[in-house]
Amino acid sequence: QVQFVESGGGLVQPGGSLKLSCVTSGFTFKTYAMNWYRQVPGKEREIVASITSTDHSTKYVDSVKGRFTISRDNAKNTVYLQMNSLKSENTAVYYCSAGVPHPNMEYPLAAFPSWGQGTQVTVSS
Repeated sequence: QVQFVESGGGLVQPGGSLKLSCVTSGFTFKTYAMNWYRQVPGKEREIVASITSTDHSTKYVDSVKGRFTISRDNAKNTVYLQMNSLKSENTAVYYCSAGVPHPNMEYPLAAFPSWGQGTQVTVSS
């Protein structure tokens, strides 16, 4: 079955850095785009960054551009999110998902209904 296992979160001071990892299984990783999402209590999950399966081009929401970097290692079936210059508003649970492009959508849509447990990122002094 499809699985996503996120890790790397924690408590960090404003301005600090974290690198999140998401190990996947149950699907052909290299053929899917990969997305990172965040969710805070009471709000819907929202996409943060995406990386394609083909040329590994990346896309970010405006609030994280220049601070976050998404990358992938197809040999390890793993996607990463390097988070620098963290701010309190980046506090959230972060999730990854495989994505499929949609002609009417800016970011790939989640390809599978399953989600991992997420990893908590807390930015606080």
